[in-house]
Amino acid sequence: MGNCIICGTSVDGHICPSHEEDAVFEFEGSNPEQLTPGRYYEGTVDGYAEFGVFVDIGDHVTGLLHRSELDRRLDSLDWEPGDTVYVQVTDVRDNGNVDLGWSIRQRKREFRGHLVQTPQGDELPDADDEDDDRPSEGASRSGNTETRTPSTADAEPERTTESDAPSAGEAENDDQVTTDADPDAGAAPATEQDEADEAADADGDDADDAEADDAEHGDDAVAAEADADDAEADDAEHGDDAVAAEADADDEADEADEASEELSRTTLEDVADDVGQVVRVEGEVVSIRQTSGPTVFELRDETAVIEAAAFESAGVRAYPDVEVDDVVRIDGEVERHNGDLQIETEVLDVLEGDEADAVRTRLEDALAAEADPGEVDLLAEHESVAAVGDEIRDVAATIRQAVFTGRPVVVRHTATADGYAAGAAIERAVLPLVREEHARDDAEYHFFERRPLDDPFYGMDAATDDVTEMLSDRERHGEQFPLVVLADAGSTAESEEGYEFLDVYDVERVAVDATTPDEGVLDGLAAYVNPHTAGVEETVTTTALAANVAAHVNESVREDLAHLPAVSYWEDAPEGYVDLARDAEYDVTDVTELRQAIALEAFYQSYKDKRELVDDLLFGRREGLSGHVSDQFREKMEKEVETARRNLTERTAEGVTFAVVDTDAFSHRFDFPPEALLVDELHRALRDEYDEPVVTVGMGRDDMRLRSQESLDVRRVAEQAEGAAPEAGIEVVGGREGHLEYLAGERDAVLNAVVSAIAKTFKPA
Repeated sequence: MGNCIICGTSVDGHICPSHEEDAVFEFEGSNPEQLTPGRYYEGTVDGYAEFGVFVDIGDHVTGLLHRSELDRRLDSLDWEPGDTVYVQVTDVRDNGNVDLGWSIRQRKREFRGHLVQTPQGDELPDADDEDDDRPSEGASRSGNTETRTPSTADAEPERTTESDAPSAGEAENDDQVTTDADPDAGAAPATEQDEADEAADADGDDADDAEADDAEHGDDAVAAEADADDAEADDAEHGDDAVAAEADADDEADEADEASEELSRTTLEDVADDVGQVVRVEGEVVSIRQTSGPTVFELRDETAVIEAAAFESAGVRAYPDVEVDDVVRIDGEVERHNGDLQIETEVLDVLEGDEADAVRTRLEDALAAEADPGEVDLLAEHESVAAVGDEIRDVAATIRQAVFTGRPVVVRHTATADGYAAGAAIERAVLPLVREEHARDDAEYHFFERRPLDDPFYGMDAATDDVTEMLSDRERHGEQFPLVVLADAGSTAESEEGYEFLDVYDVERVAVDATTPDEGVLDGLAAYVNPHTAGVEETVTTTALAANVAAHVNESVREDLAHLPAVSYWEDAPEGYVDLARDAEYDVTDVTELRQAIALEAFYQSYKDKRELVDDLLFGRREGLSGHVSDQFREKMEKEVETARRNLTERTAEGVTFAVVDTDAFSHRFDFPPEALLVDELHRALRDEYDEPVVTVGMGRDDMRLRSQESLDVRRVAEQAEGAAPEAGIEVVGGREGHLEYLAGERDAVLNAVVSAIAKTFKPA
């Protein structure tokens, strides 16, 4: 039998079942089956894989920490091979594979105990083990420090000579009386022969020693008796002083209790000055994250955001009644963990009524002031953008407010060069703010996400994906529902179903889009930037709008964004944007290469954000990268355009020439370029070759894309064509600038109907 190293209860070993997960174990076995699931082990990083991290547990066993077990993204881990880490063994499979779980505790001293697990059983670590958990001198002997039972030799008082013996006066000081020998007192250890000699001497000399001591110290005894009488007199003399001192001590204790109860509030911005001190903070719960150790509450007040850790027991939710958006008051000690500030919660109270209202009002007032981007200062003079200056300010303020309140920002954009550049502009502005606002190392992966859309609109598929993600994030990480930011999408009728679905969960959304909006669709947004609402007819790209929004979200990235508007124009870029890019040291060749490179990368793995690659292309100035990718763009595009030109068919109606290419038959359907980009490039090549107006038609198996020099309302064309081909099921995707979809069996009828409709309504210059 032994005692639990944490609670001291009698156990068969060194740890009781209730505290087994509070200790960390060093594994000295050689077989996975010797591991104990549920225990935390010290390990060493062996290497990375796409699906997780391999960790060596001891010298002979390796386990997998799967990425699904992490509380952050795999690529955000800063572990290097050979680093010491702490993990939990969750399962040992029949085939010997070891499944590992994440541990929020990544330092040995964060565990309450330390044991060595051997094939023979659990053992205490060596006394000279260099362990950062060892308590300081005088600390309790519980925890991971061995409790030493003195031997008989240890218990024997050390012999002293007459010159070493304390005087009677010294003996009165209890602090100097030692009943047990200190095993580390510095005396040389006795050999077995020495102990035997001492025992023999003791048998013959004890009586003589006793008589000598009595005679020798007789006078000292008398003196000691006299001193005792004097002490009694002193006690009587100073009795009143003792009573007074005791009363003063009680008063001081009462004052300390009152001080604790009246702890003044500290703003989160100022807690960095109070490391090691107990503080009181008030704010709104932004997120709740349950780890394998404590529960972590992320708290926001009017000045900053900080994490507060509360520990019930390993992996058990502390304060289960507290929810996201609750207003709370926390008393706790300020500490630093891995360089980040954290409050170790001692008391957490949910505020209600007037107290909660006062905190919310304080937060709202501060938030409104902080989120306001101030006066609108456009990147360059552009009347079409200036017409929506107030809207730019409103959208920027909404995004800033989401960041400052701890709401994730999800940017959804089209998988085009314009969509990617617009989304990247907002990403460039938001990420630094997220890093500043949140203490977590992986905050940028939890509080910001940029995801391309499969369609040129925000439909039910995208909304379902977002709702699924946000519900999972709330369940796993206690996060708030996000702000959805739509770039180059969200203005057409196809998005209404998605908006209605988000309404069920009260998910706020904003849009930055240069597409002509359908009636009533923008009413489903909290804010939007769309120049068509201001009567603008001039061609504007979404990137030009988004870059100006981003500059007002975060003024510090304004210079980084200067070249983006010019990058987004395939032709006829406004001179102000060309000059702006040139001032940023991007000439015409540079912006052309960037546009082509982004267009190519937008096509491949279009469902991924490609954050680092896009960042390298648009902002990294990595030598030769954009030129290399743009070379591939031109090679692939030129080949497809040449093939399409050789297979064009022409037809004329009402003086309008139609150049028709069967994109299903004469293009690589699943390779670059996509049909929309191919038809764009083909039309730019054809329009200067015809004296009369020309409409380029890219016709697939069940879809059609139209390009014209003059303004062409595809939605109106579809309405007119539907009367001539009622069985074709003609639909418009993406609003008036979008494309048509129809039943494949009615393909020829649709072409005839569309040509007739355009010829009757087309107004050549």
